[in-house]
Amino acid sequence: MTKKKKNKKWRWVLLGLLLLVLVFAAYKYFNKTDDSIAVEIEKVKKRDIYETVTASGKIFPEKEVKISSDVSGEVVELYVVEGDSVKAGQILAKIDPDAYVSAVERGKATVNNAKAQEAMAKSQIEGSSAQINQIKAQLANAENIHKRNTDLYDDGVISAVEYQQSEATLAGLKANLSASEASKRSAQQSAEGANFGVQSAQATLKELNTSLSKTTIKSPVDGVISNLSIEQGERVVGTMQMAGTELMRIANLDAIQVKVDVSENDVLRVSVGDTVDIEVDAYLDKKFLGIVTHIANSASNLSTGLGSALSTDQVTNFEVEVRIYADSYKSLMNPGKSHPFRPGMSASVTIYTDKVEKVIALPIQSVTVRLEDEKETKKKQDYKEVVFVMQADTAKMIEVKTGIQDDEYIQILEGIDKEIDVISGPYSAISDELEQGLSIKILEDDDNDK
Repeated sequence: MTKKKKNKKWRWVLLGLLLLVLVFAAYKYFNKTDDSIAVEIEKVKKRDIYETVTASGKIFPEKEVKISSDVSGEVVELYVVEGDSVKAGQILAKIDPDAYVSAVERGKATVNNAKAQEAMAKSQIEGSSAQINQIKAQLANAENIHKRNTDLYDDGVISAVEYQQSEATLAGLKANLSASEASKRSAQQSAEGANFGVQSAQATLKELNTSLSKTTIKSPVDGVISNLSIEQGERVVGTMQMAGTELMRIANLDAIQVKVDVSENDVLRVSVGDTVDIEVDAYLDKKFLGIVTHIANSASNLSTGLGSALSTDQVTNFEVEVRIYADSYKSLMNPGKSHPFRPGMSASVTIYTDKVEKVIALPIQSVTVRLEDEKETKKKQDYKEVVFVMQADTAKMIEVKTGIQDDEYIQILEGIDKEIDVISGPYSAISDELEQGLSIKILEDDDNDK
């Protein structure tokens, strides 16, 4: 009896141990850990990719003329206000002309005086010419008389005194002729000098008339008064003496451009003729079209100082000019109203530097880098671009060569040539965790929400 009780006891012990083993096994089975990496999947598609460069800047007219006065004085008349449209040749303002009128009158008097001196010199020439002609006639008569007297003296008809008187008269007339000719030459030189004086006085008068005409400020071009720097009654300094006072600016608002600063990393991708999307802060819901017209050769923030020029602490930017197509803002043009764009308005641009159509493209975060040879150190080895695709329940690494990219997608040149499922997230898994052959699982929506 005792032996049966012992056997029964051992059975219960063995049954209990078996039950514990089954419970533990069930626990391990239902609570086993999953080492698979949860990933997101996206199918490769052919897309159009537009490579862009973004920048911001200000609106300016393509042509803006600074108007300054050539003469100094008080602004006595001002015919325009800021925002007025003007035509070439239109009178804008007047400088007090009184001082210049007086100067012109003095110049006229100087010209008249010079002409009078020239006339006197010419009359002296005429007088000298008449005197020369008279002396020549007397000399010719005296020569004839002296010739006859010479014959008579040789024949003994006249005395020596008479002969000497005739000879003296002839010599005197010759001397008078030489003196008259010298006087004529002097009068001619005086007349020539007087003529130069007249020319100088006339040139001075012309200059004074020019100064007088410049007291009336006229517009050199068609446009709009974009900036008015003076008020009626102010005194201005003319550019003839020094850097003159700027009176106003006239802008041609028919040709508007945006000047933006593009970093040195992006400017090499920008070319003249690239198309541009433009957004102006003043028109939030509108987008305008434009074209790159000019790229600066020198940095816009390059200092002339040697120390500043060699500093690399600041970002180096290059100025790029973008013309806004008039057709893109035609709907904003209303007759009788001001131009929709004003100089100085803020704007941002998206420059389309390159594009490809219908090419294999992946989300940018799908492309990462790995060492060419994991056995080599990072200092000695180069990196390669790779993507991971899902093969069954493991990750397969594929080396790729990439092209241009936009904000979301990047072109694949080599490595993938068909539409397959690639791992597109999460970024932390792609950039660091995934390797060839690792177990993966698709990230469920519930897991993604977490």
